[in-house]
Amino acid sequence: MQMVDVHCHILPGLDDGPDTMDESMLMAESAIADGISHLVATPHSNSTYLFDYAQVRRIRDELQAKFRDGLKIATGCDFHLNPENLGSLRADSSPYCINQKNYLLVEFNEISIPPSMDKTLHEIQLAGVRPVITHPERNHILRAHAERLRKWVRQGCFVQVTGGALTGGFGQTSQKDALRWIEEGLVHFVASDAHNTRTRPLRLQPAYDVVLDRFGEEKARALFLENPLAAFEGRELPHVPEVEQELPSARRKRFFFF
Repeated sequence: MQMVDVHCHILPGLDDGPDTMDESMLMAESAIADGISHLVATPHSNSTYLFDYAQVRRIRDELQAKFRDGLKIATGCDFHLNPENLGSLRADSSPYCINQKNYLLVEFNEISIPPSMDKTLHEIQLAGVRPVITHPERNHILRAHAERLRKWVRQGCFVQVTGGALTGGFGQTSQKDALRWIEEGLVHFVASDAHNTRTRPLRLQPAYDVVLDRFGEEKARALFLENPLAAFEGRELPHVPEVEQELPSARRKRFFFF
């Protein structure tokens, strides 16, 4: 089964991913063995790690040269929604987007997500960029307030969950939430979010098998191949489930018991 990984930290020396090109090469080799044909190197851009697009492309080109036939490597960014980044995004969004097209991986703070974020996401969309909310199953705020995630999806945002979460690698709560959101039609991509060869490897097949077993081949292909490849190429996603509007009574009930 061919797969496309739109979120991984494979480039060395840029963030909390691999330190050396040798480890990056091992990650790439494991991706090929796993059936991954395309991947997007997405180093962090946040208050800790500076995103230098010229450097990202130079290192990507060096890694790509070692795997000319076996793996297609593009670049993007694990984009933290802080004021500095948003200013840069307004100036030129393409360096941050998946394969310099129009899908952007966006990462939320785990301490606070202000109400103004609704407006921020809308402004990003108005600029022609399609936000992809990364690993909400690992964000305790979004797990506790999943209605916010549903609202963003209804407004045209997309959602990516982590393959390791589907296999229990981030705990039972993250696993249950990720599976439930797939069932509800909230999830559009599964990606590795790989960081190394040991604790966060570049593998998707185990997660693919979970989705295949729970939801069938059509859903598995949508999340691991067809939607990711469309984002890689800058196309409309072929699989975007309808997300039902939430009933007012449901909102009141959840608020009462929260």
